[in-house]
Amino acid sequence: MTTAIPDQWSEIEFEDFATLQRGKDLTRSQFREGTIPVAGSNGVIGYHDTAIAKAPGITVGRSGSVGKVTVYNEDFWPHNTSLYVRDFHGNDPQFAGYLLESLNLTRFKTGASVPTLDRNSFKTLPVLVPPLPEQKKIAHILSTVQRTIEAQERIIQVTTELKKALMHKLFTEGLRNEPQKQTEIGPIPESWEVVPLGEIGQIERGKFSHRPRNEPRFYGGNYPFVQTGDVSNCDGYVRSYSQTLNEEGLAISKMFPAGTILITIAANIGFTGILQFDSACPDSLIGIFPSILIQTEFLNYYLITQQPKMDQLAPKGTQKNINIQFLKPWLIPLPGLAEQEKISKVLIGADNKIQIASVKRHRLQDLFHTLLHELMTAKMRVN
Repeated sequence: MTTAIPDQWSEIEFEDFATLQRGKDLTRSQFREGTIPVAGSNGVIGYHDTAIAKAPGITVGRSGSVGKVTVYNEDFWPHNTSLYVRDFHGNDPQFAGYLLESLNLTRFKTGASVPTLDRNSFKTLPVLVPPLPEQKKIAHILSTVQRTIEAQERIIQVTTELKKALMHKLFTEGLRNEPQKQTEIGPIPESWEVVPLGEIGQIERGKFSHRPRNEPRFYGGNYPFVQTGDVSNCDGYVRSYSQTLNEEGLAISKMFPAGTILITIAANIGFTGILQFDSACPDSLIGIFPSILIQTEFLNYYLITQQPKMDQLAPKGTQKNINIQFLKPWLIPLPGLAEQEKISKVLIGADNKIQIASVKRHRLQDLFHTLLHELMTAKMRVN
C-alpha cells in the first residue's frame, strides 16, 4: 500500500487476517429435513439437519455469485459453491464481513464460461486492520446503517403487497360498499359499466421504421427515446430513459406527449407506465390516450392488474407480441369519475410511500458504501 499506516492499525496479508476454506458439497437429494441453512454462493439455498460451521460465520461466493459476502449468525453448512471463514484469527467476525465486502473479491475471479474464485489468488493481499475495539465500533456503525436499509426494504415489500391487495379489492368492490354484479371480467359494483378499451381511449403504436434498430447515426441527440425496458421496469410511471434520438432518429420515430399510458407489446407483454415527459417511442410500444370518460391513473392501475392475463393470451410465434387489434376490445371496468379519482388517490398514496422508501433506501445505500470505504481505509476514524 502506498499510504501511511494509520496509528495503531496493522498492515498484514489477508491469510493472517482470516483463513478461508472451501465448503462441502451437498446435493439436493442429500438434504435432510431440518433448520440448518445451507450456504451457497448467493445466500441460503436450502435447509439441512446438520451444521459443519459454527456461528458467527461468513461465506464468500466461490462459483455462481463470485465474491458475494454473506454473514451467518447461526450454525450453517457451507456449500462447495462458497468459501467460508474457518479461522478469524481473533478478529471481530462482523468487522471481517465488512472488510471482505470492501475488498471487492470479484476482481480475483478466473474462468470465462464458469467463473470461480480461488482463495489462493488473494491470500497475500495486504489489508489494513485496526485494533479489536475499533473493529467493533466500525462494525457497529456499518450494521446500524444496514439495519436502516433493511427497514426501508421491509416498508417497500409490505406496501407493495398491500397495494396489490388493494387493487384487487378496489377493482372488484369499489369504495361505496354497493352490491356486486357478475360480468365478463368478474364481479364489479352494480353501478359500474364494462367497456372496451378502444371506446374510452385512443390507441396508437410507436414507430421506428429503420432496421437494424441499433444504427448509431440515429442516436445521441436531445430527444428522449423510451423503450420496452424503460416501461417494464418503471413501477407505473416512466420517469427515466436510457437512450436519446437526434433529429434524424426522431424523423423515423413517433413522439408521445407526457401523460400518455405506454404499454409494452413485444417480448415483455402488457407492462404499462404513465409517461412523465415527452418522448419518442419505437414500434414495440403502444400509446394510450384516455378519453374524458376515464382518469389516466385509474386506467393505468387497472391495466397493471391485467399484465399477467395479457401475457398469457398473447399470440405465440417466434416471439410473443400483441397489437392495437388485441388491445381495442380489452374490457375495462368503468365507475363514475368521482369514484375513479378516489380509487386512484388511494393507490397513489401507496405508490408515494413506496417511492419515498425507495429514495431513502438508495441514499442509505450510497451512505453505506461511502462509510465502508472511509472506515476501512481509516480516512474516517471512530476512536
